[in-house]
Amino acid sequence: MTSGHRASRVPRRGSYAVGLVLVLAGLLFAANVNLARGSESREPQDLPGLVQAESDRADEAAATVAELRAEVDRLTDEQIDLAPAQSDAADDLALAAGFVAVSGPGIEVRLSDAPATGTRPDWVTASMLVVHQQDLQAVINALWAGGAEAMSLQDQRVVSTSAFRCIGNVLLLQGRRYSPPYVVRAIGDQETLRAALEADPDVATYLQYVDVVGLGWGVSEQDEMTLPAYDGAAELRYASTPEAAS
Repeated sequence: MTSGHRASRVPRRGSYAVGLVLVLAGLLFAANVNLARGSESREPQDLPGLVQAESDRADEAAATVAELRAEVDRLTDEQIDLAPAQSDAADDLALAAGFVAVSGPGIEVRLSDAPATGTRPDWVTASMLVVHQQDLQAVINALWAGGAEAMSLQDQRVVSTSAFRCIGNVLLLQGRRYSPPYVVRAIGDQETLRAALEADPDVATYLQYVDVVGLGWGVSEQDEMTLPAYDGAAELRYASTPEAAS
């Protein structure tokens, strides 16, 4: 009897366990359904829907690319329209700064020391027999004042920052040394340049020494001369903008 009683209770416990498993499985299934429904609002879970979503994204990206490309083309066209004017302005600045070689008619001025021997007045000193820095400056300034468009000294381009010094009869120009004769070449109207030399008082003083002590002087016109581009440093090391100008 005891064994039969025990046998009758086993099926009941088994049915309870199966029911609990089914309930738990149902709850899990419901949770998965809810989770799937929640994710469907963000991304499709089926393959056709995923393909359609990615296709829509590609169409949006293509539209954005087309808009950006149209904007790039518009800006490029504007730059092309502005390029000629900008290029001309850049060329003018480079020419004025001496960064390009130039050719044209002009004059050549040649200065040289006086001969070491010869008959001269007693008051003449050795210093009077050589070309000095101020003599070259007088010629260069006169030519600029006469409208020279470009200039060179000893085949080096003279620009706004050019500086030279004479020590004895040696010329120091942009780190190089030169001995006379000194040659200044200027491109411009030949008659105007020559007239500017003749009218300059400092050049007139030099010409007096040409007559008295025999300093060298020569002016010649050239229908075509080529001046090299400036190849020195362009930056200013010690100059600064005045406070009033800023």
